[in-house]
Amino acid sequence: MQRAAQRDDRAQLQQRAKRLRRALVCAAAVPAVLITAGCSSDSGDAKAGSGAGSTRPSDGGASPSVSASPTVRAAAYGTIPDPCGTLSKKTLADLVPEGVESAKKGATDDSSARASCSWNSLDNNGVEGSQFRWLNVSLLRFESDATRGAGDEQAHAYFTRQAKDAQSVEGAKGVKVVPLSGAGAEATAVRYDLKKKEGLFKQQTVVARVENVVVTVDYNGAGLAGEETPDADDLTKSAEKALKEAVAAVSKANGAEGGASSSASPSGESSGATGGSTGGSPSGTASKSPSKSAAKASVKSPSTSAKSSSSRSSAAGSTVRKS
Repeated sequence: MQRAAQRDDRAQLQQRAKRLRRALVCAAAVPAVLITAGCSSDSGDAKAGSGAGSTRPSDGGASPSVSASPTVRAAAYGTIPDPCGTLSKKTLADLVPEGVESAKKGATDDSSARASCSWNSLDNNGVEGSQFRWLNVSLLRFESDATRGAGDEQAHAYFTRQAKDAQSVEGAKGVKVVPLSGAGAEATAVRYDLKKKEGLFKQQTVVARVENVVVTVDYNGAGLAGEETPDADDLTKSAEKALKEAVAAVSKANGAEGGASSSASPSGESSGATGGSTGGSPSGTASKSPSKSAAKASVKSPSTSAKSSSSRSSAAGSTVRKS
């Protein structure tokens, strides 16, 4: 009985030892499995990362295309003529008979973009009175600019503003607007009466645009000391004649024939437009904005010293000469 019991004990011990060995083997095998699984997982991630990375564009890949800078059409005219040479001596003899040689050029910071010239005439007949005339030609060229726009569009805006400004002169009476033809792409005339202590002055402001250049002619006349007041229609015709000559001089200076421009109004408005505008100021070589319209200044009178009646330029008519 005792031996049987011992055999049973030994058998149980052997079974326990086998179970312990199995447990130890299993325990030792678990980390190996985990390590193997971990390595497999890392390898898969690396492969996945490599595959994902291959789908991304490299730093050296083509970048999105950059849009081209906006462009505007080039200005047709690149210069302006000498303002004092825009009118023939014959025309000057008709408009300022006693002042053909009185030309006075206005100051300018860029003679290829802005310029002016003025003349004055006093036909003194003593006690029988005198006839006074004052004439001014102003030229303003606009350069095409990506910010402000094409030169002819800027010129159109300035032309329109000039025509409007000429109608709002303080003290002006009987304002009349007359569209003109045959002078550039668009032209208009504004005339009115202005009473001054020396007499009744007849003022004409005629404006035209030829391509990207605006030409303005201011012409006024008065009968002084009892002399007869000049006829407004005659003065307007004379101013229109001077305007057409000046426009033709601008075209000729730029290698074009004649004074008519083939470019229509950029905004589609008809010739002689008089509406207001906030068009851009001269750009490029004419970077400084022009001064206000001549129509806003006082009409040149005999008592006015060398101060311009055209605030559009610094040109000034000389003090009226006495014969």
